Amino acid sequence: MENTKEVLIIKYGEIALRGKNRYIYENMLLDAVRKNLAGHGDFWVHKEQGRFVVEWSHDADFSRAIPQVTCIFGITSVCVAVKLLDHSMESIQAAALEYTQAHCVRPATFRVATKRANKQYPMRSDEASGKIGEYLLNNLDGLKVNLTAPQFTLKIEIRNFAYIYSADVEVKGPGGLPPGSAGKGVLLLSGGIDSPVAGYLAAKRGIGITAVYFHSPPYTSERAKEKVVDLAKRLAHFSGKLRLLVVPFTDIQLKLVDRTPPEKITIMLKRTMLKIAEKVAEKEKALALITGDSVGQVASQTLHSLHAMTGAADLPILRPLACFDKHEIVTIAQKIETFDISIRPYDDCCTLFLPKHPETKPKLSIIQSIEGSIDGMDELIERAITNAEIINF
Repeated sequence: MENTKEVLIIKYGEIALRGKNRYIYENMLLDAVRKNLAGHGDFWVHKEQGRFVVEWSHDADFSRAIPQVTCIFGITSVCVAVKLLDHSMESIQAAALEYTQAHCVRPATFRVATKRANKQYPMRSDEASGKIGEYLLNNLDGLKVNLTAPQFTLKIEIRNFAYIYSADVEVKGPGGLPPGSAGKGVLLLSGGIDSPVAGYLAAKRGIGITAVYFHSPPYTSERAKEKVVDLAKRLAHFSGKLRLLVVPFTDIQLKLVDRTPPEKITIMLKRTMLKIAEKVAEKEKALALITGDSVGQVASQTLHSLHAMTGAADLPILRPLACFDKHEIVTIAQKIETFDISIRPYDDCCTLFLPKHPETKPKLSIIQSIEGSIDGMDELIERAITNAEIINF
């Protein structure tokens, strides 16, 4: 039809309930969509009464846009639709007929589901559905109405323009909140399986991510660093943007190993990492720290150990994986495509100098006493932060 064109409709969930602040969340999500589409074709995106609509020039491949959009937090679904420049009932009926002929394999049961977001439209949603359904029944063979469990659902949205699509073409998005809408957090990112998943789940709740990786050359190789850089790049695919700080950790690690009883070294290392992450958070104006801890998974993640680590920082420590088992974490890692990166055989600094028998029930008072006996740590920490390599995605 001459007055129609193909477009991409983007739907979002939670932010529709944000009241007077809704436009702030919408604009954040809109920015993320535009960023992900940049460089993939001649696309432009605009708001349309509770939806975003993506349009493109004739030579653009719109199928490339879908995977760039369905990964963005805050989006619940995406679908290719027909946009009508004229939303009179006669035009909608004619376009609905053409769409059903092309997309519905008959014989089939069907229903029409109309959403009238434009309250100025002179017909209620149920009335519009009835008119369109009757028109289809009168002009197409092999259709039978079923309002509860139809084989084909034709969806009509009446907004500033009218849009037509079917339930079959909707592609689910991840949901959640738009990137950065909940404030910033600092993620302690290792090269393992857990911390990238923790970062992903935090970003899904709208937390903008700054990641910190602790690099200990020559004990950790450049390949270990490359692995973390690739993980950060993958996380940025979901979070919209991400900053990675590669913190030189060798001098700090060697000093701690020299001055700490072997069974307590893991707790001491992690407390020092939290202290560094908190200082980074101050610079980044972040409001929380994020770790990949899972209760009881390893010796340093018993409740006693987590309690001993928590006192190292004043900021809240978010542990999205606290109650996940390894299988659940691996499943998410495979879904978001970080698993294969994480299992590359290059160790991070946390696996170095591991004791044979790490302490599982450390006492905070003893840990703090050991920390107080190690001089020069503040200077080493400041130097490490100052010399950190910054990579933006």
